[in-house]
Amino acid sequence: MNREIRRERPADYRETENVTREAFWNHYSPGCTEHYILHVMRDCPAFVPELDYVAVHEGRIVGNVVCVKTIIQGDDGKDYDVVSLGPISVLPEYQSKGIGGALIEATRRTARELGFRAIVLYGDPDYYTRHGFVAAEQLGIRTADNMYAAAHCVCELYENALSGVTGRYIEDTIYEIDEADAARFDATFPPKEKVSGTPSQQRFEELVGMRKNAF
Repeated sequence: MNREIRRERPADYRETENVTREAFWNHYSPGCTEHYILHVMRDCPAFVPELDYVAVHEGRIVGNVVCVKTIIQGDDGKDYDVVSLGPISVLPEYQSKGIGGALIEATRRTARELGFRAIVLYGDPDYYTRHGFVAAEQLGIRTADNMYAAAHCVCELYENALSGVTGRYIEDTIYEIDEADAARFDATFPPKEKVSGTPSQQRFEELVGMRKNAF
């Protein structure tokens, strides 16, 4: 399908937030908060505006990806600059058409140009391993609490970018939102039914439980 990948503009913000809401609604939990995360993330000091992309089809925004700067706190005492990807969203009716992959590729290309070593995220490895990511465990990259998690994925941005680097991935606090604030923000959108027990929610619970001690 024909699509344009371009930087998000301030005039796009509300439409993009709605796209994110539609993409995540009832996916990981009843309702969602990802559109609120996107809303507050743009004012976060770690936000990388050069990595804020939208996918446009026939004048309509159908996808979005954003990133924030973060670090891998190396076991050697050094901090290594990486970016955390997400939320990444595609409208349900436009999924499985290559849009998510195109957004990831735009992110990968620009993040490399900006000098970052890698992209790190928490997501379904069944999807992200198809787009150049590997399990963080393979590279010796742990969660902040020294665990290996199945959902923890890494994409090196150039050959051997993390060679010899082991340590803890320190996720930005922007993802630690106030649920009450998120609910108030969601109330500014048209009401939607919250559903429990969906297959994607069950998969998410499965992934959350797939953690093990690194040592």
